[in-house]
Amino acid sequence: MGANPGESAIKAMLEREEHFFTQRNPKSEDLSRRTARNWLRGVPMHWMVDWGMPFPLFVASAVGVDVTDADGHAYVDFCLGDTGAMFGHSPPPVVAALQREGAHGFTTMMPSPDAAVVGDLLERAFGLPVWQVTATASDANRSILRWARAVTGRRKILVFNHAYHGAVDETFVSLENGRPVADPALIGEVRDLTSLTRVVEFNDPAALDAALADGDVACVLAEPIMTNVGMVLPQPGFLDHLRAATEKTGTLLILDETHCISSGPGGYTGAHGLKPDGLVMGKPLAGGIPAAVYGLSAAFADRVNDFLKTRTPGHSGIGTTLSGSRIQLALMRAVLENYFTDKAYAPLIALAKKLEKGIAQVIIKHGLPWHVTRAGARVEFMCVATPPKNGGEAARVIHQPLDEAIHHYLLNRGVIITPFHNMMLICPATTEAHVNRLLTTLDSCVAELKS
Repeated sequence: MGANPGESAIKAMLEREEHFFTQRNPKSEDLSRRTARNWLRGVPMHWMVDWGMPFPLFVASAVGVDVTDADGHAYVDFCLGDTGAMFGHSPPPVVAALQREGAHGFTTMMPSPDAAVVGDLLERAFGLPVWQVTATASDANRSILRWARAVTGRRKILVFNHAYHGAVDETFVSLENGRPVADPALIGEVRDLTSLTRVVEFNDPAALDAALADGDVACVLAEPIMTNVGMVLPQPGFLDHLRAATEKTGTLLILDETHCISSGPGGYTGAHGLKPDGLVMGKPLAGGIPAAVYGLSAAFADRVNDFLKTRTPGHSGIGTTLSGSRIQLALMRAVLENYFTDKAYAPLIALAKKLEKGIAQVIIKHGLPWHVTRAGARVEFMCVATPPKNGGEAARVIHQPLDEAIHHYLLNRGVIITPFHNMMLICPATTEAHVNRLLTTLDSCVAELKS
């Protein structure tokens, strides 16, 4: 293996690509100036500036994997809303459900007949019998943490270093020189989060056992694959150890499948026969419309029902007015029936394998110290030779300027990958020609950097 491109080459590409982006997107630049008057950081949601470009790229339309910006440029999209549009933009069954159901009311704060069907579909997909709907996976994680604390009578939770579970304050705790610290980037937090949250490294059974030994942790909240610092896969036996350790200490195990749903129609949980006490799923569940769920095992649900018999009446802190709406359930039904099947996933995974192999060939061709990882329909490459075994290692080796140079180069040539890291998704609208276009463009980018 050779070395990564030099810093001067990376800097030169970044400067050139940013200039090229500005030249080719005058309408987006004008829109950026106009929106700056009324929107924080010039965008409706402040993450929308995290693409690293001089100004946001304004999107005029998105269908399948085809994205068109305000200046009329066409793109093939492998980011897919960072999993929110994992089944493509405006998937036809979801569009049909919107058109069919929209005339019958969006929300009434009462269940619709689809509730019975969607509950059954969720149980069949994920194996858990009892469910609740929220607007986002952040809400679902927040809710299930409350239930876990309520039924166990324990205050603490445990997360893995550099995990991501949405906008849930207690999960923003990481390790710094082996010590737990609250993430300094968390805006406006006034509590000592380390008093509520324990944090250990993924794939470290000894550290996990030590953190659970006192029997005061309500639940472990974990992605079965870490997805926020590249993709970190579980080492053989680790998830089995996690299940055994939580059972031994009376700790609930909650798996967040929001990104790992790429693994198959039952997520990584279904693909590998995991047995969590609770499960969270969001993002693509309603085709990109806000909807998420959390599921409970029968034993967990029994404990919730027993707790509710003794609960003082009043505000629960769980649930929002628009959660469980008629339109959410209709769209979830469309997605679950059409996409959460082995038949729907099989071609996605087959094409993802081709993408994985193609990226590996680019790496070998140019002698790069990189590696590529795949989880079902999700593919990711990291610009380091050895796959990290935990979040701490991954965070230390991510080469942000190099990643940005690659993203910018691809974007200016009509290929979108996730800006936060080098993640790509295959959806039903993705074709082999789209994959070949990405590979050819990535090959050209690397050749220029190496030259």
